[in-house]
Amino acid sequence: MLQFRQLRLLLLGTFLLLLVSLIHLTQGQADYYWTDILIASWTDERLQAILLGIRLPRLVIGILAGGALAMAGLLLQTLTRNPLASAGTLGINSGAFLFVSAGAIFFPTVAANFPFLFAFVGSCTAAILVFLLVGRGMEPVKVALTGMIITLLFGAITSGLQLMFEQETNGLFLWGAGTLIQNNWAGVQFALPFIFISAILLLFNGKNFDLLLLGDEGATGLGLATERVKLIGWILAITLAAATVSVVGPIGFIGLMAPHIVRLLGIKGHRQQFIHTFVWGAFLLIAADALARFVQPGGEIPVGAMTAIVGGPWLMYLAYRMGKRYASSKITLNGRESSLPLPILYAALILLTFGVALVSLMYGGGSFDSVQDLISGSLFQEFSVRYRWPRILTAFLVGALLALCGVLLQSVLRNPLGDPSILGITSGGGAGALTIIVLFPTLSFAFVPVGAVVGSTLAIVTILLATKRSDWEPISLALMGVAVSAVGSGIIQILTVKATIGVAPALLWLAGSTYGMNWQNVYFLVSILVLIVPISYWLSKELDLLGLHQQVSTGLGLNVKLMRIGTIILAVIIGSATVAVVGAIGFIGLLAPHAARGLVGTKNHRVIPASIAIGGMLLVTADFLSRFLLFPKEIPSGLLVALIGAPYILYIIKRL
Repeated sequence: MLQFRQLRLLLLGTFLLLLVSLIHLTQGQADYYWTDILIASWTDERLQAILLGIRLPRLVIGILAGGALAMAGLLLQTLTRNPLASAGTLGINSGAFLFVSAGAIFFPTVAANFPFLFAFVGSCTAAILVFLLVGRGMEPVKVALTGMIITLLFGAITSGLQLMFEQETNGLFLWGAGTLIQNNWAGVQFALPFIFISAILLLFNGKNFDLLLLGDEGATGLGLATERVKLIGWILAITLAAATVSVVGPIGFIGLMAPHIVRLLGIKGHRQQFIHTFVWGAFLLIAADALARFVQPGGEIPVGAMTAIVGGPWLMYLAYRMGKRYASSKITLNGRESSLPLPILYAALILLTFGVALVSLMYGGGSFDSVQDLISGSLFQEFSVRYRWPRILTAFLVGALLALCGVLLQSVLRNPLGDPSILGITSGGGAGALTIIVLFPTLSFAFVPVGAVVGSTLAIVTILLATKRSDWEPISLALMGVAVSAVGSGIIQILTVKATIGVAPALLWLAGSTYGMNWQNVYFLVSILVLIVPISYWLSKELDLLGLHQQVSTGLGLNVKLMRIGTIILAVIIGSATVAVVGAIGFIGLLAPHAARGLVGTKNHRVIPASIAIGGMLLVTADFLSRFLLFPKEIPSGLLVALIGAPYILYIIKRL
């Protein structure tokens, strides 16, 4: 009876796959109906050429890629005992994409002939990093968070390479967002052997993977060589992911959703689950591609962006279920006071900031101008006032505001991972701002901050509502924030492609850059700073009380709910304002408050000014280094900060 039920479910999945495949074949620049596909294709030579040369290869690679990613996701969830595991969430896809991009830049001939080699090495690198950072225990929540942060880190490095080597990586932008575009059968011929052989080996080892669910001790007691089986599983999962990325780019969420659908259907045993998962993964990817082409007829929306939008809510649901079971109530915001007096510390921070700003002001054109030019050179003064000063001041103000945003979020949520980029404010604000720019191009720039505020508000409200039952647990917030950020990133990718703007400007804005700032940006940010800083400092004692247990805070007369809502509103205003001006710059809000607490302790009336100074100094330094390190090429400041911030987040997660 059970086998008959599973057969019916398999036939149902296969029927849905065939149905959506037929719809998929009708889509394209040439209008054909399903009747044409079934009847006229036998006699119409033009239709035959379109079907056999373009549409069928795209459909077949979509089926293979979706099935491969789904099987890899199921296997990774078994190996890590983590319902959030997939090639996308563990950084395996982003590692493959990074190494393929690096190969296209530094070893173009080898990469063109052997893309799988680079993808496989990159996937292995990501998997090894997860192992090293999480440890043998493979605690599910830490695995999920570590994989997601590695994804952000590798993504930042890849974006930097694409910006610095635009000619060498030309054409990788759409592929890097995940696309099924095929002009011949070469991609299918390349991927098919890897996927077919891996699938056969998975089915052959299905019983062994069933035993892994009993735990290492239970499986070993039944005679299973667990280490060998796990090694085989990791190699097969990485092979499936690498083969897929080599052809269609990194596509996420298929490997997350399909295994859960199969389990919800009641399919038991890994052999049956692999077969059903392949079918449902193929269905999900083909359906997402069909939906993307329906949304943009005649155009090309990356299917990876569409799967992120569809799969993001699923990840949020899984993150909610996992986060609420993770007990981390003892997590606090730690700090220590320096032996130096506060006035000396503040003075040192001011001098350091001024020194970095002075060096940045003097640097231009690959060399440093003299102090004499700074004082008396009229041309230099005119140039610096028009170009350099606005850029430096914007960098300082954005860094200061992001640091203040981090202080507010970490205090109100008692969360050491509180940062606008982690909690979805940055990606939500970016999606909102880009919506105004792309969909309403006739509106003035004054509406861009409005869009950013709306996007950031929707993101943070979604996260807070979803984690309310867990009393806004740090881990729950981080998991939910990453899920919301994934949805925001998918929207940004769709809007970027829909806008038909150049790849470099899009990547530059998405990576976060202070390039091309003017005095209007400075005036806008100063008005935000002047408005928010006094309010934040005035609320510093209440923020200290929020760091205590809720019952204690209430007993001391604090209106906890009102205080939390008001503080979060301030944080959203800050985060959306910075996104509207410079794009997505993250991690400053994480680094600066932690550094400040290491100098002045945990009292917010001390942390706020120290964080503002440190945040401003960090971004001014990053802005200077972005121009200095690889002159005449320029690295977006946000990428440099991400290269520092992502490892620090991994360090914090390791301590939790």
